[in-house]
Amino acid sequence: MDKNAFRRRRAEFMGLMGEAIAIIPTSPIRPRNGDVEYAYRPDSDFYYLTHFPEPEAVAVLIPGRAQGEFLLFCRDRDPDKEQWQGRRAGPEGAVSRYDADDAFPIDDIDDILPGLLENRRRVYYSMGRHSEFDGRVLDWVNEVRGKARAGVRAPEEFVDPDHILHEMRLTKRAEEIAVMRKAAAVGAEGHRRAIRACAPGLYEYELEAELLYAFRRGGSSYPSYPPIVAGGANACILHYTENDAPLKDGTLVLIDAGCEIDGYASDITRTFPVGLRFTPEQRALYDIVLAAHGAALEAVGPGQEWPAAHEAAVKVLTQGLVDLRLLQGSVDGLIENGDYKRFYMHKTGHWLGMDVHDVGDYKVGGAARVLEPGMVTTVEPGLYIPGGDDIPERFRNIGIRIEDDVLVTKKGHEILSQTLPRRAEDIEALRAEGL
Repeated sequence: MDKNAFRRRRAEFMGLMGEAIAIIPTSPIRPRNGDVEYAYRPDSDFYYLTHFPEPEAVAVLIPGRAQGEFLLFCRDRDPDKEQWQGRRAGPEGAVSRYDADDAFPIDDIDDILPGLLENRRRVYYSMGRHSEFDGRVLDWVNEVRGKARAGVRAPEEFVDPDHILHEMRLTKRAEEIAVMRKAAAVGAEGHRRAIRACAPGLYEYELEAELLYAFRRGGSSYPSYPPIVAGGANACILHYTENDAPLKDGTLVLIDAGCEIDGYASDITRTFPVGLRFTPEQRALYDIVLAAHGAALEAVGPGQEWPAAHEAAVKVLTQGLVDLRLLQGSVDGLIENGDYKRFYMHKTGHWLGMDVHDVGDYKVGGAARVLEPGMVTTVEPGLYIPGGDDIPERFRNIGIRIEDDVLVTKKGHEILSQTLPRRAEDIEALRAEGL
């Protein structure tokens, strides 16, 4: 994405701030063990406004400041450390490459930032998100308060910027949608590769390796969340991530995996036979989930209320469970009583964007959110049939989920992950390609 996209975001955010200052730090580095660190990822709000990928950085936004509205504190250039740890932009690069109006070494922030707080009534800062940083912000404010006798006014109000930023992030701009299309395409290719590679006797982690290869080759630095590769009964565990069991002929494998590209995530799930064909019972359940997926998609479009997709999916799933005699009673009664939740216990979707479960309220003023163009949601109905004496043996330990990434458009919706088949016969054809 070019600099203008981030410049527009900052301008929109500052236009809603008024006479205030915003302090937005990025995520800290987290130790993994010994002298090894977890792979670094910037804070999503920070990255949304700055596109700056390095740790130990703080963005400061000051609307109307004559000397510059966007300031960035970051690590200084250091040839010795760069030799060991990689290149740094430094303050000069923060200005030339990341469009900061001015930039300073992060080590100077304690000297400079209190002065920026002077005579600013309101501070936009997410207190509690980065607890290690909270104390420093309070110290800066108290330092300014100490100048009251000199006529300097200290900030009087802290405001969480999340409401403004997260509403902005909920509706994707054209440049964001383009990146999300790519993330979905690369994610779909990873699934295709894993579906083709599957065979009885392989281990779940071998399919995970196929996913990760495709993601990295497609330009993703890492998955958008730990991949779920769940064979057989493991698919009934919603967030199964051990991925270490052998795959057995006659069972299904559920893969829930996505990749991240330039800060934006994909989130895709497919379920397919370890062998080449679904059994009759697997196919019956699969077709119910597929029908629920289709019903949910029909409820995704501008003007539709957020819960409509889930309600449509639940109705189809419950009817299917009654038809298979896995539930008994009227569909409306089973939904009202929540009896269907034994086999379907999660919602049919969530916002998708920079975070896999992305920011944005699902209700506005106590009422259900109405979908608008630019919003992106997952559509992911499923059925999870556990073992149990009251479950016919032929249905036991089958877990199925079908998930796609869906953009709300002016005329309806666009399935960003459309290149990955969903119909059972198309899944079987893709499985056959691996022979």
